[in-house]
Amino acid sequence: MKKDIHPAYATVVFRDRSADYQFVTRSTLTSDETVEIDGVTYPVVDVDISTASHPFWTGRGRVVDTEGRVERFRRRYENTAGGPKNS
Repeated sequence: MKKDIHPAYATVVFRDRSADYQFVTRSTLTSDETVEIDGVTYPVVDVDISTASHPFWTGRGRVVDTEGRVERFRRRYENTAGGPKNS
C-alpha cells in the first residue's frame, strides 16, 4: 500500500438538524464549523438524513427532495395516461 495518499481520520460530529440528533464518530470528512460537546470542540458536518430521520429506521415515510426532482417529475407526467398515481 502506498504511503501518504490516504486522508487522515479525525473525530467529527455528524448532525441531523431535522431530527435534532448528533453523534460523534471518526471520519475523513472535515469542516470549518465546530461544535462543543462535553467540553471538547469537534468539527461538525451537517447531514440531510441519519438513523434518527430515515424512513427505514423510524417507520415513517418522508420525501426529502432538496432539488425539486419530485415536483418536476409530477409536472412532466401529470397529464399522461400512465402518469403517477396519487396514493
